[in-house]
Amino acid sequence: MKAVRRGSQFVSDDRNAILDLTRRSAFLGSFLILLAGTFLLSPVRASAQGSTYRVWGDVKIDDSKADTPGPATLTVILYDPSGNVVARQTVSNGGRYRFNVTKSANEGLFDSGSHEIAIESEAGEITRVRVFINGVSGSDFRQDFEFEWKTKFGSPKPTIGVISAADAYERPAATKSLFQKAKGAVEKKNYAQATTLLGEIVATDKLDFQAWTLLGTVYLVQEKPVEAEKAYLSAIEARPTFSLALLNLGRLRTSQKKYEQAIEPLTHAVEAQPQSAEANLLLGEAYLQIKKGSKAIAYLNEASNLGRPEAHLRLGWLYNAAGMKDKAAIEYAEFLKKKPDYSDRRKLEEYIRANKKV
Repeated sequence: MKAVRRGSQFVSDDRNAILDLTRRSAFLGSFLILLAGTFLLSPVRASAQGSTYRVWGDVKIDDSKADTPGPATLTVILYDPSGNVVARQTVSNGGRYRFNVTKSANEGLFDSGSHEIAIESEAGEITRVRVFINGVSGSDFRQDFEFEWKTKFGSPKPTIGVISAADAYERPAATKSLFQKAKGAVEKKNYAQATTLLGEIVATDKLDFQAWTLLGTVYLVQEKPVEAEKAYLSAIEARPTFSLALLNLGRLRTSQKKYEQAIEPLTHAVEAQPQSAEANLLLGEAYLQIKKGSKAIAYLNEASNLGRPEAHLRLGWLYNAAGMKDKAAIEYAEFLKKKPDYSDRRKLEEYIRANKKV
């Protein structure tokens, strides 16, 4: 049986042309429709190492009927039953994500065995589905996602935000045409050609931070995280305050569970762009993961104020772990106000009733 889900309209606050390419969010006024998701369980022989499972699937975007191309990349995020981020990956259109999950004796607040997989663009979450990871250790759990990319009929032409003078870059004539060709190659999903062209640009002009950033993103699409990190670092060396490169580097290190190393670029990303909900959320999560909850609180609060309801869930987890159940109840209540269709709503409501002060 196919599950049909409606995606939400994309809204972008991109500040310059390079954001349109690297973040692939130049498709304002468009939306994705989740056509189908398949859930397959394939039991295999139990591993001697314990309860380890594989979660994987394909992500496909069909933009054949649209007059604008769909996004080149999407982010796949795996959450555990308590709402903690287990792992995240950036995948290209038609790409495959893979997560290895090791189940411990204590899953967190809700030990139900259920996890959630979310699909995000740079503009926010598109859809989220629930999977139940249990049974024989070594089992495979498959969840595919298929989207149809459509242009919203009658949508007004979007207004792009004011370009920051600090992020503008006047490249010389020698590389200007190469950069345009590279952008065209990215739009056509010819990433090998884009890599070659961008490589030529940065070899000629090592200060072109926009080209370095785009190169890093193309490397990620090609599943080359080492090369992507080097490119982002080169972009930051050329322009230390370029928020997109800082955010991408922090996101990459977070996906690799290098939380200590993610804190520095994410801190600078928040300094450069305080209104970035994702930068605040990722920085708060990084501090949580290295057990510095007191530092996480401010960033998670800011992320929640900027429209990321999952920040309330993480704050609730933090307060519950610290024994401050009344505060946890408040955060869970705020989360449910913003996410009334949350799959574990009943369990949160039970927690709130039991712990909220009158």
